[in-house]
Amino acid sequence: MPNWGGGAKCGACEKTVYHAEEIQCNGRSFHKLCFLCMACRKALDSTTVAAHESEIYCKTCYGRKYGPKGVGFGQGAGCLSTDTGDHLGLNLQQGSPKPARPSTPNNASKFAKKMVDVDKCPRCGKSVYAAEKIMGGGKPWHKTCFRCAICGKSLESTNVTDKDGELYCKVCYAKNFGPKGIGFGGLTQVEKKE
Repeated sequence: MPNWGGGAKCGACEKTVYHAEEIQCNGRSFHKLCFLCMACRKALDSTTVAAHESEIYCKTCYGRKYGPKGVGFGQGAGCLSTDTGDHLGLNLQQGSPKPARPSTPNNASKFAKKMVDVDKCPRCGKSVYAAEKIMGGGKPWHKTCFRCAICGKSLESTNVTDKDGELYCKVCYAKNFGPKGIGFGGLTQVEKKE
Protein backbone atom coordinates (compact mmCIF):
# COMPACT_ATOMS: atom_id res chain seq x y z
CA MET A 1 0.00 0.00 0.00
CA PRO A 2 1.47 3.40 -0.90
CA ASN A 3 2.46 5.90 1.79
CA TRP A 4 0.40 8.98 0.77
CA GLY A 5 1.23 11.22 3.75
CA GLY A 6 4.97 11.58 3.28
CA GLY A 7 8.11 9.51 3.65
CA ALA A 8 9.19 6.58 5.75
CA LYS A 9 9.23 6.50 9.56
CA CYS A 10 12.45 7.47 11.38
CA GLY A 11 14.29 4.54 12.97
CA ALA A 12 14.97 6.64 16.10
CA CYS A 13 11.92 8.85 16.75
CA GLU A 14 9.28 7.01 14.63
CA LYS A 15 8.12 10.28 13.01
CA THR A 16 7.81 10.79 9.26
CA VAL A 17 11.09 11.39 7.44
CA TYR A 18 10.76 13.49 4.31
CA HIS A 19 13.18 13.02 1.44
CA ALA A 20 15.08 16.29 2.00
CA GLU A 21 16.02 15.30 5.56
CA GLU A 22 16.48 11.56 5.07
CA ILE A 23 19.57 9.50 5.82
CA GLN A 24 19.37 5.79 5.05
CA CYS A 25 21.31 3.19 6.95
CA ASN A 26 20.88 -0.57 7.05
CA GLY A 27 17.58 -0.38 5.14
CA ARG A 28 16.09 2.15 7.57
CA SER A 29 15.48 5.90 7.30
CA PHE A 30 16.55 8.53 9.84
CA HIS A 31 16.23 12.29 10.25
CA LYS A 32 19.61 14.01 10.02
CA LEU A 33 19.20 15.17 13.63
CA CYS A 34 18.23 11.66 14.81
CA PHE A 35 21.24 9.96 13.18
CA LEU A 36 23.12 9.65 16.49
CA CYS A 37 25.12 6.94 18.23
CA MET A 38 22.83 5.04 20.60
CA ALA A 39 25.51 5.02 23.32
CA CYS A 40 27.38 8.34 23.29
CA ARG A 41 24.86 10.43 21.26
CA LYS A 42 27.58 11.64 18.87
CA ALA A 43 26.34 12.72 15.43
CA LEU A 44 27.05 10.11 12.77
CA ASP A 45 27.67 10.15 9.04
CA SER A 46 28.34 7.49 6.42
CA THR A 47 31.99 7.17 7.44
CA THR A 48 31.46 6.91 11.20
CA VAL A 49 28.34 4.73 11.49
CA ALA A 50 28.37 1.06 12.48
CA ALA A 51 25.03 -0.76 12.46
CA HIS A 52 24.07 -3.82 14.49
CA GLU A 53 20.61 -5.20 13.75
CA SER A 54 18.30 -2.19 14.35
CA GLU A 55 20.83 -0.19 16.39
CA ILE A 56 23.35 2.38 15.14
CA TYR A 57 26.61 3.30 16.87
CA CYS A 58 29.76 5.28 16.24
CA LYS A 59 32.66 2.97 15.41
CA THR A 60 34.23 3.47 18.87
CA CYS A 61 31.10 2.46 20.82
CA TYR A 62 30.40 -0.40 18.39
CA GLY A 63 33.91 -1.73 18.95
CA ARG A 64 33.52 -1.51 22.72
CA LYS A 65 30.20 -3.32 22.67
CA TYR A 66 30.56 -5.89 19.89
CA GLY A 67 34.28 -5.97 19.08
CA PRO A 68 36.79 -8.58 20.22
CA LYS A 69 37.88 -8.51 23.87
CA GLY A 70 41.15 -9.44 25.53
CA VAL A 71 44.86 -8.93 25.14
CA GLY A 72 45.88 -7.42 21.82
CA PHE A 73 42.47 -5.96 21.00
CA GLY A 74 43.02 -2.50 22.46
CA GLN A 75 43.01 0.86 20.73
CA GLY A 76 46.60 0.59 19.53
CA ALA A 77 49.01 -2.12 18.54
CA GLY A 78 49.89 -4.47 21.39
CA CYS A 79 47.81 -2.87 24.13
CA LEU A 80 45.12 -4.16 26.44
CA SER A 81 41.95 -2.09 26.49
CA THR A 82 40.32 -2.05 29.90
CA ASP A 83 37.68 0.46 28.84
CA THR A 84 34.32 -1.18 29.43
CA GLY A 85 32.30 1.67 27.96
CA ASP A 86 30.43 2.27 31.25
CA HIS A 87 30.92 6.04 30.92
CA LEU A 88 29.06 5.82 27.58
CA GLY A 89 26.13 3.86 28.94
CA LEU A 90 27.30 0.52 27.52
CA ASN A 91 26.64 -2.44 29.77
CA LEU A 92 28.78 -5.11 28.16
CA GLN A 93 27.90 -7.92 30.56
CA GLN A 94 24.18 -7.86 29.70
CA GLY A 95 24.62 -6.87 26.06
CA SER A 96 22.04 -4.07 26.08
CA PRO A 97 22.62 -0.32 26.27
CA LYS A 98 21.58 1.78 29.24
CA PRO A 99 19.29 4.72 28.54
CA ALA A 100 21.15 7.23 26.40
CA ARG A 101 22.85 10.12 28.11
CA PRO A 102 21.65 13.63 27.37
CA SER A 103 23.38 15.26 24.41
CA THR A 104 24.74 18.08 26.60
CA PRO A 105 27.49 17.06 29.02
CA ASN A 106 26.79 17.34 32.74
CA ASN A 107 30.46 17.84 33.56
CA ALA A 108 32.25 20.59 31.66
CA SER A 109 35.57 19.92 33.38
CA LYS A 110 37.14 18.30 30.29
CA PHE A 111 36.32 21.38 28.22
CA ALA A 112 37.47 23.74 30.96
CA LYS A 113 40.72 21.80 31.36
CA LYS A 114 41.44 22.03 27.63
CA MET A 115 40.86 25.77 27.72
CA VAL A 116 43.25 26.17 30.68
CA ASP A 117 45.99 24.05 29.09
CA VAL A 118 46.28 26.28 26.00
CA ASP A 119 49.72 27.87 25.72
CA LYS A 120 50.15 31.65 25.82
CA CYS A 121 52.31 33.57 23.36
CA PRO A 122 55.16 35.41 25.15
CA ARG A 123 54.91 38.36 22.74
CA CYS A 124 51.17 39.16 22.77
CA GLY A 125 49.98 37.08 25.76
CA LYS A 126 47.10 35.50 23.79
CA SER A 127 46.35 31.78 23.46
CA VAL A 128 48.41 29.83 20.92
CA TYR A 129 46.54 26.95 19.28
CA ALA A 130 48.20 24.07 17.44
CA ALA A 131 47.36 25.37 13.96
CA GLU A 132 49.25 28.61 14.54
CA LYS A 133 52.03 27.43 16.86
CA ILE A 134 55.75 27.85 16.18
CA MET A 135 58.25 26.82 18.84
CA GLY A 136 61.20 29.10 19.50
CA GLY A 137 63.38 29.44 22.57
CA GLY A 138 61.43 26.60 24.18
CA LYS A 139 58.16 28.56 24.06
CA PRO A 140 55.12 28.56 21.74
CA TRP A 141 54.64 31.63 19.51
CA HIS A 142 52.02 32.74 17.01
CA LYS A 143 53.31 32.74 13.43
CA THR A 144 52.68 36.49 13.28
CA CYS A 145 54.52 37.11 16.58
CA PHE A 146 57.56 35.02 15.56
CA ARG A 147 59.60 38.14 14.65
CA CYS A 148 62.83 39.80 15.71
CA ALA A 149 62.28 41.98 18.79
CA ILE A 150 64.54 44.72 17.35
CA CYS A 151 64.04 44.94 13.58
CA GLY A 152 60.69 43.10 13.29
CA LYS A 153 61.97 40.72 10.60
CA SER A 154 59.99 37.48 10.27
CA LEU A 155 62.01 34.60 11.68
CA GLU A 156 62.60 30.99 10.67
CA SER A 157 64.40 28.12 12.33
CA THR A 158 67.55 28.98 10.34
CA ASN A 159 67.86 32.59 11.48
CA VAL A 160 66.36 32.71 14.98
CA THR A 161 68.28 33.23 18.22
CA ASP A 162 66.90 33.79 21.69
CA LYS A 163 68.11 35.66 24.77
CA ASP A 164 66.26 36.17 28.05
CA GLY A 165 62.96 34.86 26.61
CA GLU A 166 62.99 37.16 23.57
CA LEU A 167 63.61 36.30 19.91
CA TYR A 168 66.13 38.03 17.61
CA CYS A 169 67.39 37.55 14.08
CA LYS A 170 71.06 36.57 13.93
CA VAL A 171 72.11 40.01 12.63
CA CYS A 172 70.43 41.97 15.46
CA TYR A 173 71.65 39.46 18.04
CA ALA A 174 75.24 39.81 16.84
CA LYS A 175 75.07 43.64 16.83
CA ASN A 176 73.55 43.90 20.29
CA PHE A 177 74.84 40.90 22.23
CA GLY A 178 77.79 39.54 20.28
CA PRO A 179 81.49 40.23 20.92
CA LYS A 180 82.75 43.77 20.30
CA GLY A 181 86.02 44.92 18.77
CA ILE A 182 88.00 44.66 15.57
CA GLY A 183 86.91 41.84 13.34
CA PHE A 184 83.60 41.24 15.13
CA GLY A 185 81.37 43.44 12.98
CA GLY A 186 81.00 46.22 15.52
CA LEU A 187 84.11 48.31 14.88
CA THR A 188 86.03 48.68 11.66
CA GLN A 189 88.96 50.69 12.94
CA VAL A 190 90.79 51.18 16.20
CA GLU A 191 89.70 54.27 18.09
CA LYS A 192 92.61 56.34 19.28
CA LYS A 193 92.57 57.79 22.76
CA GLU A 194 93.84 61.32 22.99
